[in-house]
Amino acid sequence: MGSCLVSRRLVTSRRSLTTTADQWRQIIHERNPGINAFVHITPPAKVPSGHGPLAGTTVAVKDNIATVDSDTTCSSKMLDGFQPPFDATAVKLLREAGADIVGKTNCDEFGMGSLNAYSYHGPTVNPYQDSSDKLERRWPGGSSGGSAAAVAAGMCQVALGTDTGGSIRLPASYCGVVGLKPSYGLISRWGVVAYADSLDCVGVLASKVGDVRRTFGILSTYDLRDPTSATPEARSRSSKVVKKRLSRWDAERDATKPLRGLRVGIPQEYFPSELSPAVIKPVRNVIKSLQEQGASVVPISLPSTSYALSSYYVLASAEASSNLARYDGIQYGSHARPPPGSDVSKTSRNYAISRTKYFGPEVQKRILLGTYALTADAFDNYFLQAQRVRQLVKNDFNKIFSLPNFYFTDPLVASEQSRSPSSSSSSSAAPTQVDILIHPSAIRTAPKMQPTTATSEHKSEATDTDSYVQDVLTVPASLAGLPALSVPAPKRFLDREGDGWPIGVSVVGQWGSDELVMRVGEVVEQLGA
Repeated sequence: MGSCLVSRRLVTSRRSLTTTADQWRQIIHERNPGINAFVHITPPAKVPSGHGPLAGTTVAVKDNIATVDSDTTCSSKMLDGFQPPFDATAVKLLREAGADIVGKTNCDEFGMGSLNAYSYHGPTVNPYQDSSDKLERRWPGGSSGGSAAAVAAGMCQVALGTDTGGSIRLPASYCGVVGLKPSYGLISRWGVVAYADSLDCVGVLASKVGDVRRTFGILSTYDLRDPTSATPEARSRSSKVVKKRLSRWDAERDATKPLRGLRVGIPQEYFPSELSPAVIKPVRNVIKSLQEQGASVVPISLPSTSYALSSYYVLASAEASSNLARYDGIQYGSHARPPPGSDVSKTSRNYAISRTKYFGPEVQKRILLGTYALTADAFDNYFLQAQRVRQLVKNDFNKIFSLPNFYFTDPLVASEQSRSPSSSSSSSAAPTQVDILIHPSAIRTAPKMQPTTATSEHKSEATDTDSYVQDVLTVPASLAGLPALSVPAPKRFLDREGDGWPIGVSVVGQWGSDELVMRVGEVVEQLGA
């Protein structure tokens, strides 16, 4: 991997839609060697569609999303050389809308990681550079670090990622781009290699909220092939309530106070002791600016937040243990020949040899953790307790949001909530109920990469345990299945005593309120204009 990084000037450059497919691929060939964001570049379509709402838009796809014209390896040696016979639903919709799929992006193996350090293809380097002349290697975040880096380096306009516990929002924050984890079930997971089914979401990264919204509008559709896809009824009910809320907001706002009528919640648990001081000031400046524009800022409490991270790692690892059991080297995945003299009649030994050889250390660690959590001795104390904590987290969110939850709540209960006074008018809402939440996307800026040897191998300045703590602010929304958008804090708000690297601000809403979340995200984005 090359040593040069893309300069800040190049990172922020935006290519015109008139740039040809060949030119985009040339840009990737020139910039990718120092970043390693792309692991495969797809050739231009022989017959470009030339029409559709995304005509001419270049899109990169994370390496765990199936594409018929390129390998899908999940950045794992276990799936080295695997080429799917079909496109994932999300990819199919993009192609039908005229998008140009330019390639596959690097990621943590099977989506397990917060830095993009655990990849069979090697680590990805954050392309962002501060204003100093010092070239500094930092992690892009994971697991969708390749997608975030590709957007930040100007190698594509939009990128697909997946988010299980923060895998889109962390890279977006570290790389200074916009990243959306949508409401669970709104974008089809069919064709996405599963890590944790109840948490995985396909999401969108781009340099502007408008590009994210445009792409999300194409992808947010019911898919009969995805058993977790939100039903048309849930989508319709939620859409009606959100549209009413947006209409009231539009009616109350004016030119001087564009956020009048919007209730913004600030959860106290999202400012933990681990939060870097350089992150606090920019987020406070954003909140202050929103308040100056008419938003009502409401301090709130989500008491179960402190238990969310522990619950997440138990549940995600347990589901991963189950999902990755299929990669045994016999039915699926690479097969390792048993050593000479071994008893080949023992199937379990053959499985162990292949899985030990082709799964990376982080994947092995999480499989073992998840397998233990599902054993008879640990099931009640770990897995069931984690499920109870997850429900408490959901309950916390449902209590503080003024909008009802039409996906995880009984339809009759949600309908009653939507007709209640607290859901119909901001002025009559309970004092602690809010429309959206604002909080930091990550506890710090991008961690530094430190060389471990004379080779290109790197480690994080954080310990292995610290890398898990990176998700502390993102996993609650994942456990609850809520939409969350990370938007870069305006540069003028950054702490002068900080390190100059991007800081993400997260906007979180009730299930199905993705449009409201993106509207607020655009306001945050415009604070830097």
